[in-house]
Amino acid sequence: MSRNRKAGTVTILPNLSIIDIAEEGKGVGKADELVVFVDKAVPGDIADVRIVKKKKNLAEAVIETLHTPSVHRTDPFCQHFGTCGGCKWQHMQYDAQLQFKQKNVEAALQRLAKIDTSSMEPILGSAENKYYRNKLEYTFSNKRWLNQQDMEDREGLEMNALGFHVPLRFDKILDVQHCYLQAEPSNTLRNQVRGYALRMGLTFYDLRNHEGNLRNLIIRTSSTGEVMVVVVFAYATQDQVDGLMEYLKTSFPEITSLLYIMNQKKNDTIFDQDVITYSGRDYIFEEMNGLRFKIGAKSFYQTNSMQAHELYKITKEFAGFSGDELVYDLYTGAGTIANFVAASVKKVIGVEYVPTAIEDAKFNSELNGIANTLFYAGDMKDILTREFIAEHGKPDVVITDPPRAGMHADVVERLLEMEAEKIVYVSCNAATQARDLALLKEKYTVGRIKPVDMFPHTQHVENVVLLNLIK
Repeated sequence: MSRNRKAGTVTILPNLSIIDIAEEGKGVGKADELVVFVDKAVPGDIADVRIVKKKKNLAEAVIETLHTPSVHRTDPFCQHFGTCGGCKWQHMQYDAQLQFKQKNVEAALQRLAKIDTSSMEPILGSAENKYYRNKLEYTFSNKRWLNQQDMEDREGLEMNALGFHVPLRFDKILDVQHCYLQAEPSNTLRNQVRGYALRMGLTFYDLRNHEGNLRNLIIRTSSTGEVMVVVVFAYATQDQVDGLMEYLKTSFPEITSLLYIMNQKKNDTIFDQDVITYSGRDYIFEEMNGLRFKIGAKSFYQTNSMQAHELYKITKEFAGFSGDELVYDLYTGAGTIANFVAASVKKVIGVEYVPTAIEDAKFNSELNGIANTLFYAGDMKDILTREFIAEHGKPDVVITDPPRAGMHADVVERLLEMEAEKIVYVSCNAATQARDLALLKEKYTVGRIKPVDMFPHTQHVENVVLLNLIK
């Protein structure tokens, strides 16, 4: 590659080859010892890039001139691409996305856990890579993100927005016109709620000063055709609340669960807030594999319903049940996996930190006539004691699906003590999964590995690993 050239204080790297892609959707190139992260670049691109930030051996850059577009390039389909914080890989063809996700999982397992990945199975792509989410949360703000054209013509500009946070700016919201993540009526609902609020003079939340009528809008849909809408108000009168809720009820008869929350805290979390039912039920139903699951405003459920079914089928296949196993399902959430596998085993014991999720898990077992499950709420490392295992029995199979941070070291230690014949480890973060696998290698060998893409056009990827106890 030819040497860097400087235009004034601007550094241009000519003919930089993009060789990889980073998590935040930036292409990666190397100029001698300098690793360069290039915004909106795709592996295979050759471009002149302009350095915008440099620190030691790392730099951030933007494309100045694209000389050779990558064969993996495609046109982004969303008008908000590049500003919105989601779908950062949509400028790369979906087949290529899967290729790089597989590569990233493989690299994490090799580098951090020294695992032989030669028998790793191909990643399972998502059958739907648009409109695949069953839940979205939007934010109201009186400080809309302004693009360059907005900045040039600010006179009479509408500053209220309903949409998503702009990356690295907690107080700026991108006003979303059309989102490709959730099917209708999601887009129509959001846009009509915004229109109603503007017509009626409702104030949008000020994220710095913590004031305003409207705070968040949550929309959940299900494969059964049911729709849940949760409007989160901050400082609103009951007349203002009733006005918007009645508008939604009459304008969208397909809403089966219409709820609202009054949240005047400094943060957006709703888990400690009262949910008030305005119309319909306080939950919707999801269906999977002949099972029905109750989904409330605070319930956890995999956001890609169709691909979640595939993920659970792989988990069950890896476990290879014969019918008489005692299974521990750790980080069980609303008991989805526990109830999914219950018919194939003797008994399932689910453990989860969130008490409301455990209540959902118990309800879902009862709803489906499942009598061989038990659920416990509490911190995993505190519940999973020697006494607990002595009381309930040593598991034959452990299924663990922890959050992105992975498992607590005490939980890993308890797994090593339990010596279950098999552990099926489902993870949404290959790096923390690899960290835990490195510890479990003391007593376990890796039997199977299979990534599953739950979130097309993002860097996120699930990975399922089967561990077999060393005899």
